[in-house]
Amino acid sequence: MSDAVHDFNTSIIEEFRANGGVVGGMFEGRSMLLLHTTGRTSSAARTSPLVYRPNGDDSWVIFASYGGAPKDPAWFGNLVAQPDVDIEVGTDTVPVRARVASGDEREALWSAQKADIPTFADYEAKTDREIPVVVLERR
Repeated sequence: MSDAVHDFNTSIIEEFRANGGVVGGMFEGRSMLLLHTTGRTSSAARTSPLVYRPNGDDSWVIFASYGGAPKDPAWFGNLVAQPDVDIEVGTDTVPVRARVASGDEREALWSAQKADIPTFADYEAKTDREIPVVVLERR
């Protein structure tokens, strides 16, 4: 991760925690969570601020869009390697298990996200890869 991206994420994480899970600026009005993973090669603790889609009372959906980059974000590989993680939602820390959605479920969640936040369709247009959709279910 570049220093600029690290600094940007750090400022979002600080704002998230200072405001009970609410972030302004380009994320104003968006549902945000903090995803805690462990680096699959470094074993270092990682925290990633992500926009999510609520999915009932006990699950959240995140999207490995990486801004339309040609590869998946590092957090996605970490999550596949170790699917039992914690998230921060608002002021709560929640233990979850991640699973990658596929088929009709993936298509329905992805289509709904693009309809609600058209920027996600822009990300899809920038890349040849299928953007992974991940469901985080409370453990």
